[in-house]
Amino acid sequence: MTVLTVAQATVRFLEAQLTERDGVERPFFAGCWGIFGHGNVAGVGQALLEREQSGDPSHLRFFHGRNEQAMVHAAVAYARQRDRLAAMAVTASVGPGATNMVTGAALATINRLPVLLLPGDTFATRVASPVLQELENAQQGDISVNDVFRPVSVHFDRVDRPEQLASALLHATRILTDPAETGAVTLALPQDVQAESYDFPDDLFARRVWHVARPVPEPAALERAVAVIRSARRPLVVAGGGVAYSQANEALQAFVEATGIPVGESQAGKGSLAYNHPQSVGAIGATGTTAANALAEDADVVIGVGTRYSDFTTASRTAFQGDGVRFVNLNVSAFDTHKHSATGLVADAREGLTALTAELEGWRAEEAYTARATQLAGEWDTIVQGAYDGKGAPQVADGLAIQSQVIGAVNELSDPRDVVVCAAGSMPGDLHKLWRTRDRKGYHVEYGFSCMGYEIAGGLGVKMAALDEDDPRDVFVMVGDGSYLMMNTELVTAVAEGVKIIVVLVQNHGYASIGALSQSLGSQRFGTSYRYRTDSGLDGDKLPVDLAANAASLGADVLAVAGIEDFRAAVLKAKASTRTTVIHVETDPLVPAPDSPAWWDVPVSEVSVLTSTRQARLAYQDHKTRQRAYLAPAADQTPHERGNA
Repeated sequence: MTVLTVAQATVRFLEAQLTERDGVERPFFAGCWGIFGHGNVAGVGQALLEREQSGDPSHLRFFHGRNEQAMVHAAVAYARQRDRLAAMAVTASVGPGATNMVTGAALATINRLPVLLLPGDTFATRVASPVLQELENAQQGDISVNDVFRPVSVHFDRVDRPEQLASALLHATRILTDPAETGAVTLALPQDVQAESYDFPDDLFARRVWHVARPVPEPAALERAVAVIRSARRPLVVAGGGVAYSQANEALQAFVEATGIPVGESQAGKGSLAYNHPQSVGAIGATGTTAANALAEDADVVIGVGTRYSDFTTASRTAFQGDGVRFVNLNVSAFDTHKHSATGLVADAREGLTALTAELEGWRAEEAYTARATQLAGEWDTIVQGAYDGKGAPQVADGLAIQSQVIGAVNELSDPRDVVVCAAGSMPGDLHKLWRTRDRKGYHVEYGFSCMGYEIAGGLGVKMAALDEDDPRDVFVMVGDGSYLMMNTELVTAVAEGVKIIVVLVQNHGYASIGALSQSLGSQRFGTSYRYRTDSGLDGDKLPVDLAANAASLGADVLAVAGIEDFRAAVLKAKASTRTTVIHVETDPLVPAPDSPAWWDVPVSEVSVLTSTRQARLAYQDHKTRQRAYLAPAADQTPHERGNA
């Protein structure tokens, strides 16, 4: 037995947890982010200090963030880069420090990425209630602001007594290491309980290995899935994030090379195949390529691998228009396998693909169909190169670049293993269509929550994960001025930690993505530009905001450039540097990237005095007629008897 405080015991426990998959063991908790206040400084803060000064090389590393939400983003990005086999904890003080983490918790849970949140809480004893920052509720005496974590966490617990800690920590870690359940886990720690001592059993701090399973397909389910695929004349794979987390890229490549089935990729699944693989048709859905969406239009069997079918992936359920289209869903989560009335295959992506490849031996899609997919992908790649080169683009003002040229320059000048990071605005859509992914971990766009402000913190987390794996790849953070203004704080952390990231800061003087969406919906870009107020509204001159100077004031090296040639030179200079560098470039937000005719469902006002809105409503109603329910039970559908060698 060992006498420790609850906070000290928590830190000791986290240090002793490991994961294992495919025979490789690694520490699970790679560190703890924190900002200290009265709710955790004398608890978790003291415990981390004690371990840091212990001289024990296995002590839990502490990282000092500058914004609580950003700390969670960095931790989540770290876990994603490590394929969910390693994660981080995040601690914040009671009150606003804790609630600042709620957005990060939602992002983690939506994207199914592990992060352990340790918010301080009000006194369990209530001896001095109401204390500073305590929420009083006349109907519920045991409620606190931390209860807002409940709907955005996959698991929530409050440790009111030291005796509860062991079961709480074990259950939390089990969930965090489960590929089908993982997300944000919140353990609220009342500030008095954190400092309370208890005689803990030594077994709680013993080395503990959590085995990350690779579930194999159930034979009958595999047989049903194979029957549906064999019936297909125009099959299409939709690769999601599960391909990456399962490290199933090689299995996917073997599957499509054996069957000739083309692959479209969701945002999380981009990089499942190299962009120039013959079966890769690129991004699918609302931000998809003409190649992937043309094939989706006619597909008769859609094979979803590790995807949760967000509305962007399905173009709000208008992408798949084939008569009697059926779905086969391979996913470690049973919840996702049943979407679109699919024939479900609950299994690890790598194991499931390997089993499908074996069972489909001797069967291939028709050669003409496979060849058409490769041809369509080649035609799109020609369009991409034109966008990189700025061919066919309208004239822009002197000194401005085009966003697609900026993306192209970073893609062409970065190394194949470098990572691009983005989350919100117009760039995620442009990157999804235009980025030529060459490495399975080279594309990191957070699009489950599409959280403005994720980018710099996320890029920091990605780079930290790469460094922990002795991987020297550079990380390029692509961020617009809107997201940058929301959260640029972790530039300071990157500088303090000596962790180099390259931030491409695109100045649009407003919200390029929502501006374009507003215009398409008849709302005339209202409220989407950064302008002085006049008598008629926010329609004056551009604001004199100097984001380059702001970045320099936070300690980063800054390269402010004008035009695409200067930008290319700046990318090379940033690559050669050892310090965090921000490249500031101004672009024309009115010049769009190449697109496909795919749609995204954003409702338009049914009545309006504005002609632009009435016209947009007519277009909206037309698109709504193409939405599909995908409700036909898979078991009631008889597959065509077909097979070929």
